[in-house]
Amino acid sequence: MKILVVCGNGLGSSFMMSMNVQKAMKELNMEGTCSHTDLASAKTENADYYIGAPEIMDQLNDGNRKIISLVNMFSMDEIKKALTTHVLEGR
Repeated sequence: MKILVVCGNGLGSSFMMSMNVQKAMKELNMEGTCSHTDLASAKTENADYYIGAPEIMDQLNDGNRKIISLVNMFSMDEIKKALTTHVLEGR
């Protein structure tokens, strides 16, 4: 499974959030990879799930991508809940 964390510029915030997603994946015993990128690049990159702020995810959502919007992108509780709801329970 590949998770792609997306932000406007693909720099600091997505990098920090991807580290938190990787940590949450490990705590939830989820196998897969997590990387980060900017919005423009994400539109051409394939992933199983795309995670980011609601305004970024709205721009990325084409009806085919599995989108996970996070209000507080740095909350470990919110990240774990989102991964559990969208990924683990969605299987």
